[in-house]
Amino acid sequence: MPRKVDHQQRRLVIIKALLVFAAREGMHRVSLRQIASEAGISLRLVQYYFDSKADLMQAGLDYLEQRSHRLWSARIAQLPQPLSATDTLAAFVATALPLDQQSREFQLLWTSFAMLALTDETISNRAFVDGPTRLQEQLTAIIQSAIDNAEFSSNLHAEQEAQCLMALVHGLGAALLVGQQTASQAKANITAYLARLSA
Repeated sequence: MPRKVDHQQRRLVIIKALLVFAAREGMHRVSLRQIASEAGISLRLVQYYFDSKADLMQAGLDYLEQRSHRLWSARIAQLPQPLSATDTLAAFVATALPLDQQSREFQLLWTSFAMLALTDETISNRAFVDGPTRLQEQLTAIIQSAIDNAEFSSNLHAEQEAQCLMALVHGLGAALLVGQQTASQAKANITAYLARLSA
């Protein structure tokens, strides 16, 4: 009997090869042939699962987004319950900021994807709008719930604060990557911001 092929697993092998190659060589050097070599499989097999470089990159972005959410959920699960909104948001920040190798890799890859999408017309920039929009909606719901439960100030506008938090995390992430801020400085800035929400 022929062995059943796990197509999801094969796709995952290719996506992970993309991320490894891009982190090492740069996103601009990615091609389906290079990723096939990285994964140790044939170009034809990569093309079976991904029609184009843009298709593969979209899958890579989706994977990074899902992995980030899994890490956030895992961090939350390790915290004492019941969980406050401040704890939930702090867990998000700790996951998002490039404070360890995995989160640093995520930031570098995401930035590389974004830059390539801006300069390569075959690659859609929707992933850089849709993903953050979903995250913003999630953060808005957390903040709104905290306002409704009097954990956060009633003077706050939940969506605006979610936008500010995302902008702060992105800015601090870039500052950490280039060495303009230290981890302790970034953490202090986030702590000050979260404290302001409860004021």
